[in-house]
Amino acid sequence: MSHAPTRTWSEEQRDLAKRVATAMLSNDLYSQSLGMRIVEAEPERCLMALTVGEQHLNGHKICHGGAIFSLADTAFAHACNSHNLTTVSQAGSMTYLAPGQLGQTLLAEAIKVGGAGRSQVYDIKVWVEETGEPVALFRGQSRQIKGHIINEDGQ
Repeated sequence: MSHAPTRTWSEEQRDLAKRVATAMLSNDLYSQSLGMRIVEAEPERCLMALTVGEQHLNGHKICHGGAIFSLADTAFAHACNSHNLTTVSQAGSMTYLAPGQLGQTLLAEAIKVGGAGRSQVYDIKVWVEETGEPVALFRGQSRQIKGHIINEDGQ
């Protein structure tokens, strides 16, 4: 997957992205219940982590595809809402490359790759932190709607 050129962001923009990601995760009981955590959050990019536990395993004793999809989708959500403009998923597609295993930490990095107006496209890579082995590729399309994640006063 190709990624868009890296942009230079102000400290204020970086801080806003971190505050938005923190606020979103604090309200996202589903992602919390899976054990997801924010590693990095900045404008139009987010890195999330999930350590595969027994509760994430499917009938084959490998990480459930839904858990991997959820990790990628959450990184996508944080990246596309990073400017504090409420944005939702319009479409998402996952290609699984390898299974996640019990005890591994999976990382998902979402990066904006293009778009126009209120519609944007993000690529999300999921890999095993310990080995660098790719696990899945996700492409998400987002659509900006009305509203903000946090108020001007940061709440």
